[in-house]
Amino acid sequence: MGRYVIRRLLQMIPVFIGSTFLIFFMVYALGDPVAALFGDKAPDPATAARIRRDLYLDRPLWEQYLHYMGQIFQGDFGTAFNGQPVTELMASAFPVTLRLTVVAIFFEIVIGITLGVVSGLRRGKSVDTTVLVLTLVVISVPTFVTGYLLQYLFGVKWGWVRPTVSPDAPFNQLILPGIVLALVSLAYVTRLSRTSIAENVKADYVRTAVAKGLPRRRVVTRHLLRNSLIPVVTFIGTDIGALMGGAIVTERIFNIHGVGYQLYQGILRNNSPTVVGFVTILVIVFLVANLLVDLLYAVLDPRIRYA
Repeated sequence: MGRYVIRRLLQMIPVFIGSTFLIFFMVYALGDPVAALFGDKAPDPATAARIRRDLYLDRPLWEQYLHYMGQIFQGDFGTAFNGQPVTELMASAFPVTLRLTVVAIFFEIVIGITLGVVSGLRRGKSVDTTVLVLTLVVISVPTFVTGYLLQYLFGVKWGWVRPTVSPDAPFNQLILPGIVLALVSLAYVTRLSRTSIAENVKADYVRTAVAKGLPRRRVVTRHLLRNSLIPVVTFIGTDIGALMGGAIVTERIFNIHGVGYQLYQGILRNNSPTVVGFVTILVIVFLVANLLVDLLYAVLDPRIRYA
């Protein structure tokens, strides 16, 4: 196991370098950060040249990238155009989005897997049909429609929750935004769980467990569920990074100043240091999540061993 982890960590290095360089290239080569800094006003040529020199923008792109990576390894992600260090923006944004992601993942796991197991064990019956139709509807409706609808019903019309989230973003205020963020992924988790359960319920090891007289609950939880969760765990693991980076719509609806909000502001204002810095951290989140998912396979299925 240790050798496998080391090998995977070494494989993550070229993936990280390639991903960050691609992001850096798209942000810096396809736009002019200095022009975005001045907005509609044309900057003085001498001033623009000095800023480009200070920001290392007068060098070739590969030199800019090496300089930027050297700063990252020193803990310096640059400075946003408003003069605030990007690390300060991260310190205020990532904890909020992390709490929102935890709430969303909780609903995905609890509700998604439960509905998937119930539907898979009753394949072809009315419960199964109802779950499939509901998940199809959830997948088909855009997130911004669901978000504004639930915000209006629960926050404005009925007054059960706050329509917007306070700057502190406590867990109790993130329940509704977490549900909105998790709905589409929850539907996919339900369908994946349902398909995997329906396929494995006819497997030989399940029939053997039933023939030995084991209780139905133990057969489902100890044998059927563990082997059926591998594709679900794969989806949830990759979905963690997607939820953190794809919360732009949800955070805009509920006025949550998290990662999605900062990315939206950075893209809107062509704030290159902010966009590159935040996306670099999200790349690391994706890589670490994928590694943890691979290691979790051996926990769920004892037949899987890593050399």
